[in-house]
Amino acid sequence: MVETPWIYKGCPFTDPGDSWGFVYLITHLPTDRKYVGKKFFTKSKTRQVKGKKKRSRVESDWQTYFGSSARVQEDLERDGESAFTREILHLCTSKAECSYFESLEIFSRHALISPQYYNDWVSCRIRKAHLKSLLLSET
Repeated sequence: MVETPWIYKGCPFTDPGDSWGFVYLITHLPTDRKYVGKKFFTKSKTRQVKGKKKRSRVESDWQTYFGSSARVQEDLERDGESAFTREILHLCTSKAECSYFESLEIFSRHALISPQYYNDWVSCRIRKAHLKSLLLSET
């Protein structure tokens, strides 16, 4: 059982519904350092069935996830889960949306150049066509 739940819009979050993934903010309470990242609700799984590869999607470890940053993991090991908050900033309907909003949050917060953030790098490749649900109408 995770002692630090994911919080979305002020409430504990447990049901991803139709969402593909989310963009999150993890905060280390003793130092107020933060980490912006993205996480998918499912992951691809490949297994052999009668000599053929069969692909499927299974639930990821999103409920217990605390980011991929080694420095976050060090602080987590030292201080425990209760020293952190985990907030969902954006629920996303596609991988492209997750990448878009993660990059947007990292850049708008200046997370790569601010000592307040654990973030060390950002990488994204996003096609406009994959963001159809986000495209602003031309008026």
